Parts: sequence; C-alpha cells; structure tokens
Amino acid sequence: MFVLKIRVAIAGVGNCASALVQGVYYYRNAREDDRVPGIMHVDFGGYHIGDIEFVAAFDVNKLKIGKDLSEAIFAEPNCCAKFIESMPKLGVKVLPGPILDGVASHMREPFKVADDHEPVDVAAVLKEVNADMLVNFLPVGSYEATRYYAQAALDAGCAFVNCIPEFIASDEAWARKFEKAGLPVAGDDIKSQLGATILHRALVKLFVDRGVVIDETYQLNVGGNTDFLNMMAEERLKTKRVSKTEAVTSMIPYEVPTRVGPSDYVPFLGDKKVCFIHIKGRKFGNQPVTVSVKLEVEDSPNSAGMVIDVIRAVKLALDRGIAGPLISISAYAFKHPPVQVDDHIARRWLEEFIRGERDR
Repeated sequence: MFVLKIRVAIAGVGNCASALVQGVYYYRNAREDDRVPGIMHVDFGGYHIGDIEFVAAFDVNKLKIGKDLSEAIFAEPNCCAKFIESMPKLGVKVLPGPILDGVASHMREPFKVADDHEPVDVAAVLKEVNADMLVNFLPVGSYEATRYYAQAALDAGCAFVNCIPEFIASDEAWARKFEKAGLPVAGDDIKSQLGATILHRALVKLFVDRGVVIDETYQLNVGGNTDFLNMMAEERLKTKRVSKTEAVTSMIPYEVPTRVGPSDYVPFLGDKKVCFIHIKGRKFGNQPVTVSVKLEVEDSPNSAGMVIDVIRAVKLALDRGIAGPLISISAYAFKHPPVQVDDHIARRWLEEFIRGERDR
C-alpha cells in the first residue's frame, strides 16, 4: 500500500536538527510493537517514524550551506552525539536563510556566519518542494527571524512547528493568522523527553498534591553547546525565562519565589546539559523539607522524539483539515502552549486526538 510521506522543512540545522534527522533514520525500520525510547507510538495515527521525509533546510553557517543535509548535521559547531552508524544521502541541499536577528553579535564566529550568501526566498522554496510543515530550530532570541519563517509558512500554505521560546502558537494574533489561512500551528518551546522542565514540573506537583507548601524553588542549567553560548546574552533570554518559569509555576496554585533558566556556558561539557533543581517547603507542623536534584542528559537528542511525535500530530491535523493552534499536542510537547495543563491530562488529550475523538 502506498503511504504518503510527511514532507518536512527545517529552519536551523543545529544540534536539535541533527538529533531529529538521525532519529528518523535510526528508527525508520522499527516494528509497531517495538518500545522506542522517547516516542509515544511507532504507529501514530497511521504514520510511522520512517514516513517523515526532509525536503528543505535553511541555515546561515558557511560550513553547512550547500551541503547535503545528511552531512550538514555533523558540521561545526554541531556537537550532538552521532548515534547512527551511517546516514544515507538525503538529496536535500542546505540553503542560505536570512540572518535577521537570528545571530547574536557574540555568535557570528561560533556560528560561522556566511555573509557572502544571498538568502533564498523561503516561502518560494517551501512551495516548490511542497512542504507539509516547517520546523523552527532557530537560536533562542530569534524574534524577527522566527516571525519571518512563520510568515513564510503561511505564504507557502504549510503548517508551522515552533520548537523555540518565541511565542507563535500561544500568541492570539499569530494563532488567528494560521486559523484564517486554514493551517495548523504547534508550539511553543519544545519539551525534552526527560529534561529539567518536565522533572521540575513533576516535583512541584508532588509537593502540591501531598499538601506541602512550597516556599521557594529554582532550576539552574549549564551546558557546553552553542545553545548555552548563545544564551550568555541575557537580552536573548526574556521569552526563554518566561516559557520555562511558567511551565513550572503553572503547577503551583499560589505565588512562589522562583528562578528558572540557563546559568552558564561550560565548553568542555559539549552537548551535555547539567541541571540543578531546588525546592524548599513546609510540611505538617510547619516543619521544613528540602529536595535538591541533579540531572545530567545529552541535551539535543532529549527532544528529538517529542518532535517526531509533533510532526506526525501536525500531519494528522493537515489530513483532517484542522486549522489554528493544536491544543493537545502543544500541551503535551511544549513548555509554553496555548493551554497549559497537567502532563497526564495533556497525554490523555493527545491520545484522544490521535483516535479522532478530540478536534485539536
């Protein structure tokens, strides 16, 4: 039986894109009854992991532009673990995208910015390759660049998946634009499979459910990839801090002194992320209780499985003619969705969406 492919374009061929592309081919022959780490279902509403096909990619790095996507995902400064033995040639050349505000001044050298390349018309390329959706992996703080790519998706008639903390799916004006255009949008700011945010949410919910009053909490993160180097510029972190903080505080029904976000860049960590979570509270008799947790993960592969599920959920929405923000997959897979709910509720909603029992 002929199965339609899910035609995916990528904006930003960094570490997260590397993990996604590798993952699709690493698990392309998974059996339906296989337990694949980080994947909700091998068969997701009729779509297999291997049904994802990459049709376009955009970047500003001179070491990536012009290369096949299968090679560009391993070009400097990418440091994502190589967990696939051999990547097939994909026949997709990385094209020069607009720089706009996607590159901070201190990142021009690390990102190997190609000033001598004329950016392509992204919307025209998306139309030409008949992309179903565009996945946004631009650096944190790319306000104008994210909106450029979101508009390009609208102009090209394809869906938009926003994996970074610039608010598109959760912004009413942008949500209306996609709904009016008859296109789905999912976002914002992708969650990891088991990362700092999901662990912090689970811990504060445990405190709340057990009646422990939380007095203060913080989450500090350090890492050695270009994501952390980029976030050394505090002015690029405004929406990142909002996204990560609200993901945690939404679990607490009262105000709590909270500090959440990236703390430092440690070059020798590479793609490893180290997280420190602290929660201080009071239990019966006003007696103190403190939980301190350290989490270490390989950063970029931690979200790739989530993105694979998001891509397939967005394709289901396209097939069903559903437009505007996708509530269930966004609540399940993103830190700053249009509607924030407990994770177990979000998963139930998504299962209902997959079965066609929930509109969005």
